[in-house]
Amino acid sequence: MIDQIVNRRNLNAAYLSVKRNGGAAGVDGLSVDKLGKHLRTHRETYTAQIRAGRYQASAIRGVEIPKGPGKTRLLGIPTTTDRVFQIAMQQVMGPLFEADFYAHSYGFRPGRSAHDGIRQSLANINAGYQYIVDIDLKSFFDEVDHGILLGLVHRKVKCRMTLKLLRSFLRAPMLVNGCLRRRRKGVPQGSPLSPLLSNILLHELDRELERRGHRYMRYADDFSIYVCSKRAARRVGNSIFAFLRDKLRLPINREKSGIRRPTSFQTLGHGFAPTFRKGEKGRYQLTAAPKSWQRLKQKLKTLTRKTAPMSFDERIAKLDLLIRGWTQYFKLGSLDGKMKKMDGWLRNRLRYCIWHDWKKPDRKRKNLIRLGIEPGKAYAYSRTRMGGWRVAQSPILKTTITVERLKRRGLLSLQEYYQSVRISIEPPYTRPVRTVV
Repeated sequence: MIDQIVNRRNLNAAYLSVKRNGGAAGVDGLSVDKLGKHLRTHRETYTAQIRAGRYQASAIRGVEIPKGPGKTRLLGIPTTTDRVFQIAMQQVMGPLFEADFYAHSYGFRPGRSAHDGIRQSLANINAGYQYIVDIDLKSFFDEVDHGILLGLVHRKVKCRMTLKLLRSFLRAPMLVNGCLRRRRKGVPQGSPLSPLLSNILLHELDRELERRGHRYMRYADDFSIYVCSKRAARRVGNSIFAFLRDKLRLPINREKSGIRRPTSFQTLGHGFAPTFRKGEKGRYQLTAAPKSWQRLKQKLKTLTRKTAPMSFDERIAKLDLLIRGWTQYFKLGSLDGKMKKMDGWLRNRLRYCIWHDWKKPDRKRKNLIRLGIEPGKAYAYSRTRMGGWRVAQSPILKTTITVERLKRRGLLSLQEYYQSVRISIEPPYTRPVRTVV
């Protein structure tokens, strides 16, 4: 296998992938732009070292990124050279393991997406499996046991040099705030190999769930199990907890884990709400989870902050990009009403930005006249004592900076864009599954 990994064609494909993805430099400071020249000079040396089992992976640059209010996540950034060889390894090993992965594993796999996993969750719930065992793995990527993982890889990969190279990548130290940390467990988030390695380890969980005949959905380390009664959920939850602890040595976050009902369950940013449609009693539809709405609103607030140093066209371009990305991800849900409210709030935020940008009363008066207000009213409006936010919601700006005018300047409507991209959900679950209760 090591010959396949260092094959010129495979390495070229890996290099192009690194170049296409971009990203920051590692501890050696070698950027993606300079990587091609570096590899042309040193490729033969590196491949000889890998074949002989003497290649030593460089340290990983640790960067803390915000995860939520007051929380951070440690992201590991390998050097660009190491990223090339990791992708080369993933390109060879991936298809070998992909053939064994189960249908209800959706994370980081070709031809599968988060939308497929969300559809599966909804199909399970609407099939009557409405007691959900929701298990949160505590700092999963930091807790992966190297011994267990290498043992699982060794089942299919018998090449000694490949395993030695993989071990070198797993054991590479991490540089955090100038201090070098030894690593004896964990797979750094940010490594091109981490998605494949996480699926290899958690495939053992899938195997156990399939053996028992449970309905489940797994997207990387985010997984849930669906049963028909609370009693069954307790038993399944306890046995899976013991399996994860004893067999895979993965700790569970007890505070975030538990038995859920559909209305209190969230997965991959989505929630579930009753349909209330005639003839559909007991059925549920997808919505965006409250935290997803909060994150969207916070991002919109940041982009429409009146003191943000950007032109109006720049602001609109960034808003459109955010609206497209968020809506495309949540297009499976029923969001029409909330989208309409968010549209009105966003337009008022933009009116407030414009009013603040006009600054002086005379400039406000002239701009109001240009927008069609008669001079007398424009003079009175420009001298109003109302605060900017109240003005944005008043007829002063609602009748001048209209919805049509904002559209002509390029602003996307959340509601209209959602309606244009929304797709109906057909349950993908076709094969019968025996559920042990």
